[in-house]
Amino acid sequence: MTKIFIINGGQKFGHSGGRFNETLANATEKFFLQQEGFEVKTTNINHDYDPKEEVEKYKWADFVIYHTPVWWFQVPHGFKKYIDVVFTEGHNNGIYHSDGRSSSNPAINYGTGGMLKGKKYMVTTSWNAPKEAFTLPGEFFQETSVDNGPLFGFHRMNAFTGMTPLESLHFHDVEKNADIERDIKLYIRHLEKEFSRQVNITVPVCGNVNKLAVCS
Repeated sequence: MTKIFIINGGQKFGHSGGRFNETLANATEKFFLQQEGFEVKTTNINHDYDPKEEVEKYKWADFVIYHTPVWWFQVPHGFKKYIDVVFTEGHNNGIYHSDGRSSSNPAINYGTGGMLKGKKYMVTTSWNAPKEAFTLPGEFFQETSVDNGPLFGFHRMNAFTGMTPLESLHFHDVEKNADIERDIKLYIRHLEKEFSRQVNITVPVCGNVNKLAVCS
């Protein structure tokens, strides 16, 4: 069985209800439960969680899938707290054992002490910013991609644990011009593409996207 751990980092705070990322997280769970050969565990950072149990989920999983909005060019504070608390609990207990350096040569090998080697992760983000803010000359992000810009630290965090990335997917202009049906279809196609490279998923999605009906 392939083990999937889904983390919904879509925090409910201020004017944000976290609905878009909750929809993505639910769609992810339904997608894998409709396939043969998958087990799924989930976490919603808005709910109470036991750090020890969360560490065990990381240790259990073959793939970790993160869903998060980006607030002020970072993950929300509730999601960041989750990472701080859970990864600290995972020190010498399955997530990382050290920063990887040795006292004999402390200048090299930083970031090689992760204990999740062989596992992979994927992240989706949602933005108020339009895609063009990242791609057009003179626009706000100076032609820097999400992954190489605002999400650079997030990717290095996962590399520190030993995990390697699947291709990310980023949803833009969600606050003012959301199209949930379009975005869910795009996301399901992305899951099919990425996981057909990793495991045997070849079933196309069809029908009602809210029910994620599949057909052969």
